[in-house]
Amino acid sequence: MIVDAHHHVWDLAVRDQDWITDPPMGAIRRDFSLADLAAVAGPVTRTVLVQTVAVPEETPELLALAASTDLVGAVVGWTDLTSPAVGDALSALRAGGGGEWLRGVRHVVQAEPDPEWLCRPDVLRGLAAVGRAGLVYDLLTVPRRLPAARRAVAAMPDVPFVLDHCSKPPIASGGLEPWAAGVRALAAHDNVTCKVSGLVTEADWRRWTVADLRPWFDVVLDAFGPSRLMFGSDWPVCLLAAPYADVLEAARALTDELSPAERAEVFAGTAARVYGVEP
Repeated sequence: MIVDAHHHVWDLAVRDQDWITDPPMGAIRRDFSLADLAAVAGPVTRTVLVQTVAVPEETPELLALAASTDLVGAVVGWTDLTSPAVGDALSALRAGGGGEWLRGVRHVVQAEPDPEWLCRPDVLRGLAAVGRAGLVYDLLTVPRRLPAARRAVAAMPDVPFVLDHCSKPPIASGGLEPWAAGVRALAAHDNVTCKVSGLVTEADWRRWTVADLRPWFDVVLDAFGPSRLMFGSDWPVCLLAAPYADVLEAARALTDELSPAERAEVFAGTAARVYGVEP
């Protein structure tokens, strides 16, 4: 099987997505459903559906969608990590409709004004609750937030973490450092895996090539190894730079020198282990 370890859906009539209101995001300012994804996903047989907004109502909706289809194999939802009742909130989600599909939690850390948000005592307490619940925490960071992410990961060795979008490297503007050093420091902790996702939208949307992406991919490949990398489309956000088929083909091209067993890890094995995605 091929697992897409990172995608979204949304219905603007149910809830606005205020992060796509600026004109450059106009191409994706419309509704996207699982049926839309299934129509373009080609050989992908299982997916991980990921939250988009920090509201408690969204996660039960995503869990209900997962329960309604064979396509979604796991959900990464949201809950307030700073709440003293985070453990109870996670238990309620697991007990609700589709709760068996909840495999992880994410927060849009890149939008937090506090650069040390991940290291706050209340957040660390919340991360510990995520680990106790047997869930994964998805790290949505940008390069300047990597030092704080590394400290949080080091403080939580029993919590599995997944780095989304390779921490959004500055592909369009160039300059591997300090991003590369931050990624390598994070990868030194064996409780972290990484999604090869979101790269095309960090490159030049109109003129990117696989060659543009390769130096950045080579860093995460060297840092994490194939068994700690997983393919993700970041659909429909990827549509700003490329259709789904092109994103998948770029990932195949980037991994063309790996062995069949190593490619199987990137395209299915890692996500299957980390998120409990089954065929």
